[in-house]
This record gives sequence, structure tokens and C-alpha cells, in this order.
Amino acid sequence: MANTIEPERNHTVVIGGGQAGLSVGYHLKQRGVRFVILDASPKIGDVWRARWDSLRVFSPAKFSGLDGLPFPAPRNSFPTKDQMADYLQFYAATFALPVLSGTRVDRVSRQGNRFLVVAGDRRFEADNVIVAMGNYQRPRTPPFARELDARVAQIHSLDYRNPSQFAKGPVLVVGAGNSGAEISLEAARTGHQTWLAGPDVGHVPFDIDGRMAALIGARIVLRVVFHRILSVDTPIGRRARPRMLHSAGPLVRTKPRDLVAAGVQRVPKVAGVQSGLPILEDGRVLDAATVVWCTGFNHGFSWIDLPIFDADGDPQHDRGIVTSQPGFFFVGLHFLYSLSSEMIHGVGRDAKRIANIVADRVQPNENVEPAMMQPALVASAGKR
Repeated sequence: MANTIEPERNHTVVIGGGQAGLSVGYHLKQRGVRFVILDASPKIGDVWRARWDSLRVFSPAKFSGLDGLPFPAPRNSFPTKDQMADYLQFYAATFALPVLSGTRVDRVSRQGNRFLVVAGDRRFEADNVIVAMGNYQRPRTPPFARELDARVAQIHSLDYRNPSQFAKGPVLVVGAGNSGAEISLEAARTGHQTWLAGPDVGHVPFDIDGRMAALIGARIVLRVVFHRILSVDTPIGRRARPRMLHSAGPLVRTKPRDLVAAGVQRVPKVAGVQSGLPILEDGRVLDAATVVWCTGFNHGFSWIDLPIFDADGDPQHDRGIVTSQPGFFFVGLHFLYSLSSEMIHGVGRDAKRIANIVADRVQPNENVEPAMMQPALVASAGKR
């Protein structure tokens, strides 16, 4: 029997209700565009709530707010993952953003001049679709992971919460980026012999929690280097972008000396499995009781039924604009425009630019909502 469900008509559908989607929603509402935000999580902020227990963001509170609403915490404090989750929920409520939680998108396709978005038994028809999500949607582990002995506990960083998940005995953390470094510290500090496998990715050359960082360091790194220098508009940014798209960034909070002090042993990359145990590139076999895979994520964009991906599976776009599919956009991707594009302090610039482009696509006879008024509590939030 033919599907008779009538699509819900919106000028714009935003997919993803994290910081990117909410930031886009704020700017769309400023321009009076009719839109809806679809988010798979049961509650706004749940993606942050599901991160490991001790996680704190890398940017201080003064740089951790989205446009229109400062983060309600001491300026130089570093928000916890739960504080960030609650802030996003408060942000959506403050600006009455139309978020449909628990609405996972199954498919996006083009139907003539419009897009069809299918989410369970709901269908949405839109002139514009903005995918407001990061590149990190599906956890990735090497194919040989399945060859490990069943007695070796395996955890992906996506599912890591705290050291109680480690089996008794040595812990091998595979992947030496920020997640791997922080998790290996927790393993070592709770009495586990700990190996951290992978090449040195470099590190920020000062303590981001220290006084110097509070005064000038965070601003220089976040607002100058990440936000302006490392962008597609600069020669150094264009040279760095291809490498950064597929490799871990420098360590921000953890320093090599912290790993040494905690007793974390740096080892080469894991090359495979021998007799059920991980073997390193130098031939050493490690008798690990737990392996934590900090090996990244796949895009997870298989539900986008449009020819917009290159041979590596990366979306083809120009600063978030998919030129081959008019009306289709991305916000929140890693290095979409600059290194700060996926970060809480940098996503607003991309969101505003894309929202303005979408607003300009409103047809003359299209119904447009009045521009959003700033609530009084926004002004008061900035005084905290």
C-alpha cells in the first residue's frame, strides 16, 4: 500500500540539537525563518551527559557560551560536561527553539526542488536542510579488534564513563589524542599499569588551567589561533586542514609531563593481535586486561541519500555550503571553516553565516515569522 503520510512542511529543517543545531536555530529565529530542529536524543544536552564523568570542556566559561546567552559560571572556570548539557537545555528554552527531541532522522533525499526528511513515521518537506552535527557519529575500531581474546575487556571512548569499567590488571589505551591521554591518566591514577599507544600529537605549550592562560593564553589559542589563523582563508590554515581532518589535534589540557608523572608508558602503534593479545609495531605483545579504543569515529552520514561525499566519505562543501545541492548545508563539522568550527566558542560564526544564506533563500510569498526579541534574562545572564 502506498505511503499516505502527508509531509510536514517547513522552510528549513535543522538536523541535530547540540550546540551547532541550537546556534543555527538562534540565528534562524533572529531572521524570522520558519524551521524545526530534529534531535535523536531524548533530551537536549544528552550527548554531553553521556560523556565520561570527569570531562571538562577545554574553553573557559567566558568562551563557552553560544550567541545571545553567556555561560552562567565564573568566567575563568571550565564547565563540566553536565553543566554544558544543562546550559544547552536552558539555551533552547530561553529562546523557545522548536526542538523535536527523540526524533532520529533515517533518511534525507531530494524530491524535485525540495528535500524530504524521514524520521520514523514522520516526514518533513523543506526547501533547506542544515546538518548541524560533528564528524564524530559512529565509533571506529580497527578490524583486528574482534581477534582479541574474549577475556580482554574492550571499551570505546564513546562508552567510557569512569575507571570502574576497567578489568583488574593492565590497561592499554589505543590512540594518543586528547581522549586517549585523559583516559590513560585516569587509568594510571587508579592503580592500573597503563600503556598509551600512538604517536605524539603535540600539545598546547602552557597550562590552560593556570593563571597565565586565564589572562591571555586561552584568548590567544581559542580566539586567534583556532578561530582566525587556522582557517581556510589563510595559507597556513589551508595547508594544515587536510592533515587535521584525519588526525588527532594537539593535547590541550594534558601535557607529556603529566603522563610521565602518573606512570603512563608511551608505546608505538598497535599493529594487530597475536595469540589473542595486542601486538605493537615493534613486536612487543602486551598482556592487557582492558583495551580502550580512542581510535576516532566514522562520519555516520549514510542516511544522507545525496551524491555529496568524496572517496574518503568526507562531505564536499565550501565552508558549509553544498554547492551541488542548492539548499543543503553543514554546520559543526571539524574544520568546516576554521579549527574552531566544531568548538563551542567557534560554531556561532558558521551558524550565523549559514542562517543568513538560508534566510536570503526565503521566497517573496513565503510566510516569515517576526524576528526574535531578546528576553530580559539574557541581559541579566551576562552580569553573572
